[in-house]
Amino acid sequence: MIATAELHVHLEGTAPPELIGRIARRNGVELPAGMLAADGRFHYTNFLHFLDTYDLAASVIRTAEDYRDITYEYLASVAEDGGIYVELTASPDHAALVGLSDSEHYAGIAAGIDEARRDHGIEARILISGVRNFGVEAVERVARHAAQRPHPYVVGFALAGDERVAPGQFAQAFAIAADAGLCCTVHAGEWQGPDSIREALRLPVTRLDHGVRAIEDPTLVRELAERHITLNTCPTSNVVLGVFPSFADHPLPHLRAAGVRVTLGSDDPPYFGATLAGEYEVCREHFGWDDQHLREVTVAAIEAAFCDEPLRAALLARAHGPDPAARPSQEPAAN
Repeated sequence: MIATAELHVHLEGTAPPELIGRIARRNGVELPAGMLAADGRFHYTNFLHFLDTYDLAASVIRTAEDYRDITYEYLASVAEDGGIYVELTASPDHAALVGLSDSEHYAGIAAGIDEARRDHGIEARILISGVRNFGVEAVERVARHAAQRPHPYVVGFALAGDERVAPGQFAQAFAIAADAGLCCTVHAGEWQGPDSIREALRLPVTRLDHGVRAIEDPTLVRELAERHITLNTCPTSNVVLGVFPSFADHPLPHLRAAGVRVTLGSDDPPYFGATLAGEYEVCREHFGWDDQHLREVTVAAIEAAFCDEPLRAALLARAHGPDPAARPSQEPAAN
């Protein structure tokens, strides 16, 4: 079994309809109208509709216990398929909308991480994400809170949401996060083209989430390779949402062949019928990548991870070794 690692998955977006239903019943709330299709799957017709459906599902998640359950169940499922490390992108704005404080939000996620490590040997950390379509002030508030309230599991700051909202206007938020020692990433180059990537690269980032439309600009592809920028790609979500018409049209093999560092992520798994292990299989089936290619993807993810160096060394040993189930003990000391 190939050890896998994931840097691009949205925590609220990992909860399948069945889990959202269980949480709703526990919290005594009705499932939002229009969230599910007749077949019980999440219902959306395009990317913007997907964002709306995501917000509806997130509105059901109300307590620290809910976040614990979502975190634990996702990490357990990844570990079952050989996963050893995940960076979970979490949205304080979605938690705040249902009345959760940052401390409650973090506590629920941290409990899920701790219990998944105990039971399944998988490690995880948290990326705090601003939602660009919530506005500049909201994103700066998220960055400021993360900077002022450090948590041992919060290792990075991300920008997600509607990519039509240009990343450059969030420069102050990224400065706040970077000055506080948080590593940074940004969604770019999915729904907008190379110009959005160039704008994102003016921010203090070492990674891009998606970034695949860089393929439209060979000069930009060379720059990504020369600057050692890692692209956290999600082929299945790209195809399901119509960014590319098929896996045969997906540029991931060409980006990798050009020397760009790439990783694999499931993005929002139940929305797109994806899993982390499934993304590795997509690359095996459609791109012809063998075990060595796939192991290199895992190593690239660990090398680009925002975790501390002792954990990185332990994860690299697992990625290179014969037994990815060997368990490091890397719980950070609480602040």
